[in-house]
Amino acid sequence: MIDIGKLYCGGTSTGDSLRYGTESGPDCHGNRPHEQVKLAAERRPIVVWSSTRTCNLKCVHCYTDSSSQNYQGELTTDEARAMIRDCAGYKIPSLLFSGGEPLMRKDILSLIEYAAARNIRPVLSTNGTLIERTTAQNLKDAGIVYVGISLDGMEETNDLFRGVKGAFKKAMKGFENCTAVGQRVGLRLTLTKRNCEDLDRIFDFIEHEGINRACFYHLVYSGRGGEMFADDLTHRESRRALDTIIARTDDFFRRGLDINILTVDNHADGVYLYLKLREHDARKSDDVYRLLSWNGGGAYSSGVGIANIDFFGNVHPDQFWQDHTFGNIRERNFGDIWMDESDPLMHGLKHKAEYIRGRCRLCRYRSLCTGSMRVRAFRTYNDPWAPDPQCYLSDDEIGLDDAMRNELIRCGEVYPMPEELRR
Repeated sequence: MIDIGKLYCGGTSTGDSLRYGTESGPDCHGNRPHEQVKLAAERRPIVVWSSTRTCNLKCVHCYTDSSSQNYQGELTTDEARAMIRDCAGYKIPSLLFSGGEPLMRKDILSLIEYAAARNIRPVLSTNGTLIERTTAQNLKDAGIVYVGISLDGMEETNDLFRGVKGAFKKAMKGFENCTAVGQRVGLRLTLTKRNCEDLDRIFDFIEHEGINRACFYHLVYSGRGGEMFADDLTHRESRRALDTIIARTDDFFRRGLDINILTVDNHADGVYLYLKLREHDARKSDDVYRLLSWNGGGAYSSGVGIANIDFFGNVHPDQFWQDHTFGNIRERNFGDIWMDESDPLMHGLKHKAEYIRGRCRLCRYRSLCTGSMRVRAFRTYNDPWAPDPQCYLSDDEIGLDDAMRNELIRCGEVYPMPEELRR
């Protein structure tokens, strides 16, 4: 995650310690944030649990290819509790209840409560359409610390994207119900050609509705999202989208609005933000460089700081890579699976900086990004160590000169950029 308010505007948020090694804000004595000792590489993973594949919507970009039907073989309540105990023993910091639609599981509240009682921070990723007022209160009482509700544009665009008319209104009602009971809640939006032209309207909507947190995700090619390559933003569109996101976040900050804006699943955003900041505030840009270096970008994401356990107990590098399995929690402890580097992909993910190839290997900002999303590279080039095709930074920006380009040719590390993204 790239926290725009933190990095560009100098604000603070609750995730600062995990993302940048700093406290989230002044302590009880009014002291300013300070560096924490623990390194990003030492942290236990946040586990995304795909708790069920069943979903009441039909999203065109669904990375689990979910639908409104029952799927056989999903973890039972007892197995889910055993998984939670296992993760608690491994001391994971947070369990993200995802899906499908997690609220389709009848035992979801008891499992959330079970996780919270074992010192795991439960987070919910939902389409929001099933959150009635009593549901919102029950989620808060069970221990949910944050609810992320997915939208994909304004009403007409969102409903087309979600495959069900009325989904937008129901999701916004779910948001209102969470707010009414004091449940911390925010919006999640995947950037595509369908909504990037509406970004200013979306920011107006965020302000008007009193939404205090929004995450803008870059498309990851997986599930039904794997069929949407032509719907991804071109590099030019990605830059325009980031310009809008940065400008509108800066406007919120200057007007004193407490609205946390983040981008997700493309660490090139951090480098782009740093380069923009360097143009007019070299001192602040130095601080941003330090924070991004601590974070390491993709170095500590998939396979290190993010894990996925799917509906059937299979362990994956992240929620977008469910076609590669390291083991099953029905057979082995999660911690044993996660630390076993006998699988070549797991070993590579644990040491990404040693394996990334192509222009990523020679990039002058490699330590800030470390190749970003490996699964996106794999989907595009059938090579998990190839460059992320959604890096929209130019050769000049990353310091790639003719000699370096010739070196890549000699080493066989030239990866043609897909035409759909180059335009």
